[in-house]
Amino acid sequence: MTGDNSFVIVANRLPVDRADTGSGWEISPGGLVAALAPVLRHHDGCWVGWPGEADTQVEPFEFDGIRLHPVSLSAHDFENFYEGFSNSSLWPLYHDLIVTPRYEAEWWESYCDVNRRFAEAAAAVAAPDAVVWVQDYQLQLVPGLLRALRPDLTIGFFLHIPFPGPDIFRQLPWREEITRGLSGCDLIGFQRAEDEENFRTLMGEDAPRTGTFPISIDPSSVSRGGPGDVDTLRASLGHPRTLLLGVDRLDYTKGIVQRLLAFENLLEQGVLDDAVVVQVATPSRERIDHYRQTRREVEETVGRINGRFGDVGRPVVHYIHRAVPKERLGVFYAAADIMLVTPYKDGMNLVAKEYVSCHPDGSGALVLSEFAGAAVELHQAFLCNPFDLTSVEDAIRAAAAGDEDAMRAMHAWVTEHDVQRWAADFLEAL
Repeated sequence: MTGDNSFVIVANRLPVDRADTGSGWEISPGGLVAALAPVLRHHDGCWVGWPGEADTQVEPFEFDGIRLHPVSLSAHDFENFYEGFSNSSLWPLYHDLIVTPRYEAEWWESYCDVNRRFAEAAAAVAAPDAVVWVQDYQLQLVPGLLRALRPDLTIGFFLHIPFPGPDIFRQLPWREEITRGLSGCDLIGFQRAEDEENFRTLMGEDAPRTGTFPISIDPSSVSRGGPGDVDTLRASLGHPRTLLLGVDRLDYTKGIVQRLLAFENLLEQGVLDDAVVVQVATPSRERIDHYRQTRREVEETVGRINGRFGDVGRPVVHYIHRAVPKERLGVFYAAADIMLVTPYKDGMNLVAKEYVSCHPDGSGALVLSEFAGAAVELHQAFLCNPFDLTSVEDAIRAAAAGDEDAMRAMHAWVTEHDVQRWAADFLEAL
């Protein structure tokens, strides 16, 4: 049985979230949705994914001109497939063992089962000779399973996170099953040439066709706020001379503690006079031990720094542990003198590009980890090694002086190489 969709996206999540008003749904924020929604509408396409609610059966529906085909997951599926294998096995493995991965046979069995269900759903909705684009590390078995079910399809896969070196990848007990799943692709896309090379070295002559396609943002969707919003924000922070900003998921790969330690040392040295940090740390995977430990370390560091250098009503670190609306984030970006993006490892890091897009006049400065995929394109930033505290301190010290030419060059690059171009480049190659 085949469907009538000539273009199908398969991703872990549907591009919608539950809402309290209207139809009961709202479009999810994020560049992937912004890039692919127009393509889906143009091709009468369909998005296959989990609706975000465990133990709930949601029938296929249409929202905002996009056909949506939900795949149901039980609480057991979510725990073993998502929190377990995807984010306690694959995520740390693919991020160069920043923490030690756990390999549980029960998690792997759930990963196989969920991937099979996603593949079957895609096979059911795809028209003859359709194009199917599978997204990210949670669904690496889908291409091979889908190829067996529907050999007529053209199948692409994009890995949004890094791909590790062969020696690291080989420790995965189910490495052959993963590579066999990926071998069902007509094209695999990676964020960086380094990731593509790691995969090709691992696969040797058996490698399917690959390419490097660094993902980007929709600059028009990042609002700098209205007149006076930046002044109001800075006033609420006490009109600091230097405003530093971090915006991250609260994840151990993001190097949040390291940047706070660097800030603390610079305060000790008297290098930063009248400076504050705003750190937005969105809750993430909080049932996983390593994430709970990261939260404890971040919050202890924030408390210590404020205890040492803050005053009544005047903390030097403003810590926000909740999601911040996108329009509010744009005001933060526009207000910040220095953006701190210091991950130990990151496939891309779109926050860096969002910040740059909010500074068309060359104001501001970007401190960027050399291990973020964004560093390949935004090489004019103040690059640092997050494993070396002195390197982070030096980058912040240099960023305090700014570099208007560098910011303008990065703004021009992000404006030209947006997320629509990313999607178009991949699909043209596919």
